[in-house]
Amino acid sequence: MKVLLINGSPHEKGCTYTALNEVAKALAARGIGSEILWLGTKPIAGCIACRKCMGSGKCVFEDKVNETLEKADEYGGIVIGSPVYYAGPAGQLTAFLDRLFYSSRGRFAGKLGAAVMSCRRGGASATFDRLNKYFTIVNMHIVGSQYWNQVHGNTPEEVLQDKEGLQTMRTLGENMAWLLQCIEAGKAAGVPAPSYEAPLRTNFIR
Repeated sequence: MKVLLINGSPHEKGCTYTALNEVAKALAARGIGSEILWLGTKPIAGCIACRKCMGSGKCVFEDKVNETLEKADEYGGIVIGSPVYYAGPAGQLTAFLDRLFYSSRGRFAGKLGAAVMSCRRGGASATFDRLNKYFTIVNMHIVGSQYWNQVHGNTPEEVLQDKEGLQTMRTLGENMAWLLQCIEAGKAAGVPAPSYEAPLRTNFIR
């Protein structure tokens, strides 16, 4: 059982990493493994709506999206970390997530999800809203904490001074670990996973 932590910042060991690392330490304390996927600094293509993934189950662009999809079954949860840019998540991160979630074809259903933001001052709640929408459209379950999952600071050193923010990250990790263990206990006890109807589409054109 493992949690994927996605670092959507162009800085590999910056403020976003500092927040995610605090979540990882809390998970480890409960015996849950994790790995941090840093998206890097190279351009990431956005979705071109070719819909080829509908048949192949993978994106036409061969990059970290397909690498993540190949390992999807290994993860019980996903934590998306992003800096705040103009009151929203980083552009390269949303390009990655648009393609990842669209081509996932149900592979994330039943997994846990959480969003983490790092900001200097404001915009975290709008970023939080945007990122959580990825989870709710694919039957994932959002994990909460004691406050919105945000840390404040302009450098990693400043983030380490945000005691409430770091505690929020640890609480998030604690909650995610507990829920993952509850899901495993439920499976062992024979509790069936949700059974979904075939998707329906309503287009408002007559």
